[in-house]
Amino acid sequence: MSEPSQDDIILLVNSLFEVDQFNKGMYALEFRISDNNFKSKFEDLARRLENMSYVCKLEQMDDGKYLIIQKFTPKKQRKWLSTSWTPRILFAIVITFVMIDGFYRTAGTNSIINIGDPLEMAGIYTLSLLGILGVHELGHIVAAKIHRLKTTWPFFIPGIPIIGIPTFGAFIQSRGLTINREILFDVAIAGPIAGLIIAIIVSMYGAYTAPILQEDIAQGLFAESRLIEWNQGEPLFMTASLALFGKGGPGHEVIMTPVLFAAWIGFLITFLNLLPAWQLDGGHMARTLLGSKLHRYATFGSMAILVLLNYWLMAMLILVLSSRNPSATPLDDISPLSKNRKLAYIGIIGLAILCAPIPSNFMFNFLS
Repeated sequence: MSEPSQDDIILLVNSLFEVDQFNKGMYALEFRISDNNFKSKFEDLARRLENMSYVCKLEQMDDGKYLIIQKFTPKKQRKWLSTSWTPRILFAIVITFVMIDGFYRTAGTNSIINIGDPLEMAGIYTLSLLGILGVHELGHIVAAKIHRLKTTWPFFIPGIPIIGIPTFGAFIQSRGLTINREILFDVAIAGPIAGLIIAIIVSMYGAYTAPILQEDIAQGLFAESRLIEWNQGEPLFMTASLALFGKGGPGHEVIMTPVLFAAWIGFLITFLNLLPAWQLDGGHMARTLLGSKLHRYATFGSMAILVLLNYWLMAMLILVLSSRNPSATPLDDISPLSKNRKLAYIGIIGLAILCAPIPSNFMFNFLS
């Protein structure tokens, strides 16, 4: 099949749009279009041009809407990202780290109160945590497939078992061009919602199975340093799960079992992803709604929230990464987001609050 010429591209554009003006530059073809119903036509054009190794952008200028079409060479992925073995190896490493983490956490808990065989509990912990992360990424992949957007398989990020968290989450990479705001929004929202459903189920199971200690016994264990007070914050979703089974609150101490810890990690990662910052899932959603300038302010606001919650490292990481690559920009950055998606984003803000690891003394410190 011969490579399409510029004349072929011009004919294609004229067959889809009402063209008022055409300019042929050294590096790009520019078409001023007068169509009001341009969104679906542009989506069709963008997909067809991508298969021809051309990229088109839609820009709003003072005298109208312009299609700008250029030849492009697809970026070569880094070698370690392009091989099919990389996600498999990372997944195997993460499974190993989570199993090790679960085994030691169970053994530590068993020294206080028996919760089960360490190897068996490690398996349940691994299934719980990787179930949350895996379904999160699956949500992205399914939404991308619906919008005919090609993606990589998930890359799971190993963490620091035993002394930290065994995985820092996962990510997928797009292998195609994001055409408009709605596609960017849909792919971004699908992951956190899917993963959150599993996190809530895990949280409820963890709350149901978590043992409790009477306050006097717990105080004795605290004094002996056999029991360490949890000071990493508790999401409201987890508080509600514990309350559902009459746990939490004064009078007793709930043991943070590996399964409950898996739910906590799931809520934490969901909270971080829902922040309207950088190229996190929430950042993509905020970018589609607010535009690039306000999205930059939202990124700074997210960093301030993380500092208030004592997540300095994550705030610094977002600062560094956002300075290099502020936000994703769809090819059609003109078409507004639908009303339903705007309403859905209000719900996303509420979910972020419910997933936030709020310290027990946060309001006191904030008001003082």
